[in-house]
Amino acid sequence: MGTRLGALVERLGGQLMGDANLEVTGIAPLTDAGVSHISFLSNSKLRAQAAQSKAAALIVSAADDAFIAAGYSGARIVVPNPYVYFARAAQYFESLTAIVPVAGVHATAVVADSAQVAPSAHIGPRVVIEDGAVIEDGAVISAGCFIGREAVIGEGTKLFANVTFHAYCQIGKRGIIHSGAVIGTDGFGFANEGGVYIKIPQTGRVIIGDDVDIGANTTIDRGALADTIIEDGVKLDNQIQIGHNCHIGAHTAMAGCVGVAGSARIGKYCTFGGAAMVLGHLTIVDKVHVGSGSMVSRSILEPGQYTGFYPLAKNADWEKSAVIVRNLPSMRDKIRALEKTIKTKTEEDES
Repeated sequence: MGTRLGALVERLGGQLMGDANLEVTGIAPLTDAGVSHISFLSNSKLRAQAAQSKAAALIVSAADDAFIAAGYSGARIVVPNPYVYFARAAQYFESLTAIVPVAGVHATAVVADSAQVAPSAHIGPRVVIEDGAVIEDGAVISAGCFIGREAVIGEGTKLFANVTFHAYCQIGKRGIIHSGAVIGTDGFGFANEGGVYIKIPQTGRVIIGDDVDIGANTTIDRGALADTIIEDGVKLDNQIQIGHNCHIGAHTAMAGCVGVAGSARIGKYCTFGGAAMVLGHLTIVDKVHVGSGSMVSRSILEPGQYTGFYPLAKNADWEKSAVIVRNLPSMRDKIRALEKTIKTKTEEDES
């Protein structure tokens, strides 16, 4: 199933250079696109490659269009941000062939009498929905999911198979939670008495806003007393750990295996590369960008790019550097003593 370029531009905007009646069936990379595909150029380093593409049409910026127009024979859609346009076009093409889950409750699902399930919601096989839970219009709860008592799943939100969404937790509209994710587990809270750990009950919730994506096998702990908060538009990749009482600001994105310890407060529009770590009880302001593998061990109170890891090196070289680092305090003392000696000698010579 395809669409006319003119219809695509009418839906998504942009300036079309070429035949509006040309039909395209999908999106493909520059190197793989054929005569029925549309592709995109978001990296100006690939201009030459784009000019040689066999795609029926390209999504390009004005600057790139000026460079490739003479050499490329297909149609072009000129837009301010080709990558964003590509994302929206990809959503549209996906919608043309998407299988819409049938509304209703599967015969094998177990739904408590006091639960509220909207007639337009889809409840898949072997789903369990406990007392007082609310499933709003158009929500999709796929096979094997568990929804705890008085939990709320917002309008149009989709849970893939085998998601666990514990009691009292909430997610807003149009969310996506991928398989294996667990929302509302107990936070890691213990008091130590003479070497013995005493568990602190975790009685808070997890409150998730609208348009939030949560990756496979990601876990978000419920608060100890107050709630763990995930604001609108947050994007969490696979295998992320968010500790209890954390607050993640709107439109912050985290790549795979990020770990955030309890009570950390992270601002809006932040990004975290894969395997970055944030210690507990820290504050990170808006628009902070943390590199992959970095360890955030102190609060960050100024926006910007932060990186905190030692550059990769051959093991033998790394061990030599580690020895130097360990010896830095004694080297500092020796340098200070040497500076003092030089100063004294200089003063003696001048006198």
